[in-house]
Amino acid sequence: MGHRNLVFADDTLIKTQCHNAEVPEACIQCVKSDPRSQSADKVGIAAIVITCISNKAVTLESNITVLASIVHDKDLKLVLQDCQKELSDAKTNLTTAMDRLKNKDYDLTNYLVNHALQKEFDCKKNVGDLQYTLPTTILNDMTLYEELSEAAMRIIDRFL
Repeated sequence: MGHRNLVFADDTLIKTQCHNAEVPEACIQCVKSDPRSQSADKVGIAAIVITCISNKAVTLESNITVLASIVHDKDLKLVLQDCQKELSDAKTNLTTAMDRLKNKDYDLTNYLVNHALQKEFDCKKNVGDLQYTLPTTILNDMTLYEELSEAAMRIIDRFL
């Protein structure tokens, strides 16, 4: 019974931290998917969300690399290759953000998460400028990346 209360308390903290996000469900699902969530404090929850964003960046980079290898349009291929590089840079930003979070430098953490998000936005815009529609799986991953990035920034804003 005591353990169940602990889990309930953890669920309450997760919901409290995620409730300010535009899409709380994405944040909650991300956090609950990580075993660290059972013992995470507010900063730990932010770290889990950044980990989810970073994992999504890895997936996007991989899928865009595959897409770039099979498209025939030269301009689109170049834009997709640039996207792959931007997402690789985003992963670096997110790794640095995690280090800054651990050092309680919350302003810089948010700046880096936002910078990583901007790289994804730029990719989506550049592909859209060519009148190309990305596959649904990539678009869905981009949406989740955006939702989680926004959630992380809102959680961290509340530490300031």
